[in-house]
Amino acid sequence: MRFIIRVVVNAFAIWVVTLIPVLQVTVTAFPPAQMLQFVLTLLAVGAIFALVNTIIGTVVKIVAFPLYILTLGLIGFIINGFLLWLTAWITSGFGWGLSVGSFWWGVLAALIISIINAIFGFVLRPQEKRSRRD
Repeated sequence: MRFIIRVVVNAFAIWVVTLIPVLQVTVTAFPPAQMLQFVLTLLAVGAIFALVNTIIGTVVKIVAFPLYILTLGLIGFIINGFLLWLTAWITSGFGWGLSVGSFWWGVLAALIISIINAIFGFVLRPQEKRSRRD
């Protein structure tokens, strides 16, 4: 269930980023490119981004741990941009999916996606039940 929520939130965040034209991030829907195909493409890109972030992102973050310390965590922005660019590269191989204009716009887009994911993560996280004291 968490993965499905993560995919939907990623798809929403990617859609929001595509609405900002200066970022040069676009999503090309698979044919016949109607609204349903666009939404399904966003969900597919969100799923691929979640998988790339989970599998490859974890490995890269472990390997880059010394750089996290040296840059006080700022390398995380570059890594997230790389993961978004990697998702665009993977989906472009299918003829549909995400495209990023340049790496640095991808870094900024990944930052916006991270902020949206953090907001939804805060809102959707399970709340602990408080015990009543009588």
